[in-house]
Amino acid sequence: MTTKNLTLEHLVKPSKNTTTKAPVIIMLHGYGSNENDLFSFASELPEEYLIVSAKAPLSLMPYGNAWYEINFDADQNKFTNNEQAIASRKRILKFIDEVVEHYHADANKVTLLGFSQGAILSYAAALSAPQKVQRVIALSGYIDSEIFNKSFRDNSYKNLAIFASHGSVDQVIPVDWARKIKPFLTALNITHEYHEYPVGHGVCPQNFSDLKNWLLKTA
Repeated sequence: MTTKNLTLEHLVKPSKNTTTKAPVIIMLHGYGSNENDLFSFASELPEEYLIVSAKAPLSLMPYGNAWYEINFDADQNKFTNNEQAIASRKRILKFIDEVVEHYHADANKVTLLGFSQGAILSYAAALSAPQKVQRVIALSGYIDSEIFNKSFRDNSYKNLAIFASHGSVDQVIPVDWARKIKPFLTALNITHEYHEYPVGHGVCPQNFSDLKNWLLKTA
């Protein structure tokens, strides 16, 4: 089911839990993709979760969407539009509040599941406002603190847990960027796991199995 009545267009898979407020997983796709991408494995996730897959606000040509623009110069150096990224971070945090209210989800059991650019925004949203997000599953992304709330180091992260994973031969986001995640999170005393898999820019079956097991053990 696709709906447009909140800040972000999104797909929804209702929870099988009808007696109490359901935990929610909000999916954030990567650059050039759309809300159908991650939603394709929603049926493989635990049935008690409300699954909401959001569509990024920027339309790309000829197709697909993005949370913020990425530009390259003549030497193939990459530049990101941080103003757009920060705007998307704020929009995601507003969207979390809307999802909790509109779908009667459990505000204390919110998980962001992001891939690539969606993973970068998942870190930004959770570390900027950890009171709104309890868990992050960040797939094939990296930490860009330039798009965090400037006071993020003053936040309490005692209720936040993060699962991070990356392909060791990722051709889009170098694995060296991802390897900075662990020391960054350790310095902030954030509970986390970091995994690497012998794949490129994608999610292999073992990665998916590990993230599902992590969901179960951190529920």
